[in-house]
Amino acid sequence: MDYTNKRGGDAPIACDLKEGKKYSWCTCGHSVNQPFCDGAHNENNGSPNLRFEAAETKTAHLCTCKETKNPPYCDGSHK
Repeated sequence: MDYTNKRGGDAPIACDLKEGKKYSWCTCGHSVNQPFCDGAHNENNGSPNLRFEAAETKTAHLCTCKETKNPPYCDGSHK
């Protein structure tokens, strides 16, 4: 399936994650709630979200450019 994806931003967003909590990371770039999914992929033929569970409580830099090789975490691909 061909998805209509876009960059959700040009820099990572620092997010406070809680151990054991599940999150939905936006993979399509259409969400207005970057870096998290708001369901906009459904209306824009975007790729579905990526569900993940935080392994520990910490501040993590989540990708918004959607080019990371380590989703949902930023790996510097936006540079």
